[in-house]
Amino acid sequence: MLNDIYNKRIIELAGNIPRLGRLSDPDATATAHSKLCGSTVKVDLKMSGDTVTDFAHDVKACALGQASSSIMASQIVGSTASELRELRETVRRMLKENGVPPQGKWEEIKFLEPVRDYKARHASTLLTFDAVVDAIGQIEAKARQPAAAQG
Repeated sequence: MLNDIYNKRIIELAGNIPRLGRLSDPDATATAHSKLCGSTVKVDLKMSGDTVTDFAHDVKACALGQASSSIMASQIVGSTASELRELRETVRRMLKENGVPPQGKWEEIKFLEPVRDYKARHASTLLTFDAVVDAIGQIEAKARQPAAAQG
């Protein structure tokens, strides 16, 4: 039933999103958009080496996109690139392949587990994860460029 995906914790998360706004000098900015529902998440990311040091986002999404963005924002600082890539895959498997939700600091994602039964809601739920991984890729690509090319 649709009410299962809009449980009390999802509504609480969606109503209390930390780190809203934009960073003044991000290392990368990435946007993820769902054509199906029109939700958009734009993230600004700063990293030192492999570790996230600052994060902000502009979230124009449904309650599910807002809830996943809220979880991301509350836990991302201090996370590593490899951890965040694995997180995206874990959430994708949870929704699309009946995988188990993540544990540890990301365990609140378990509240999004009922979304797996509603394929039309998968894209909006995954937006924040896709945007973060995109931003990490941009930062890593810049780091691989010769110093002269970065100008």
